[in-house]
Amino acid sequence: MPIHEHEPVRALSDAQIRQFIQDGFVRVDRAFPRELADEAREIMWRDLPCDPDDPVTWTKPVIRLPGYGQEPFRKAVNTPMLHAAFDQIVGKGRWRPRANLGTFPVRFPHPDDPGDAGWHVDVSFPGELGDPNERHNFSSWRANVTSRGRALLMLFLFSDVGEFDAPTRIKVASHRDIARSLEPAGETGLSHGELDQLGAAVDRPEALATGEAGTVYLCHPFLVHAAQMHRGSVPRFLAQPPLHPAEPLRLDREDGDYSPVEIAIRQALKEDRS
Repeated sequence: MPIHEHEPVRALSDAQIRQFIQDGFVRVDRAFPRELADEAREIMWRDLPCDPDDPVTWTKPVIRLPGYGQEPFRKAVNTPMLHAAFDQIVGKGRWRPRANLGTFPVRFPHPDDPGDAGWHVDVSFPGELGDPNERHNFSSWRANVTSRGRALLMLFLFSDVGEFDAPTRIKVASHRDIARSLEPAGETGLSHGELDQLGAAVDRPEALATGEAGTVYLCHPFLVHAAQMHRGSVPRFLAQPPLHPAEPLRLDREDGDYSPVEIAIRQALKEDRS
């Protein structure tokens, strides 16, 4: 049966949508071509103070490279498959396309603790204290139950990532615990520090964000996750940009047209009251 132009493209199956709602993330294989990942790594190696062929020069466990918007990066975050997945999970017209991929924390095989491997939830808006400096004070940033400023957390794998290659650790279904903790805090939400404490205390099974270059994990904005030491042999290249909303998430829609991101929050809050 031919696909008509007006029919929406589906990147994710119904089972994957259910997994996102239940577990807080879904893995999208071949979300962008491996060739783009190869081109992007070449660009980033030129900006790194080390030699890709000489592990002796890999003297730090992690090096952060600022946002990249060159063609391979821009194409990687704007594939038809990803745009279709954003429509399915966040809602058509409810997200803003990205022109870049933000900061890359490049992780190297190294015996030292990277110092940034704690469990956490990504914050999405600055504290409302009337002080313009608060916008630049990361410790004052917050998240709230409607995930102001963030529609998704995304993990873009630009190198092959196995279990020893510092894959991001995920607490499965932890977005439900965080939603219930955020609700009493209302629009003000909770701070970076408060969320870190909550994330560390959540008791959930762990999963690893492994996959081939070109894999993307689409994660609920409340998902608890963490970095880890690199115990493999090849540096890991990963971007973790947010998908920004075009309109605020809404947990009370008259038409009932809730996105999976909203459904997950609503279900978690309903569980809390039952």
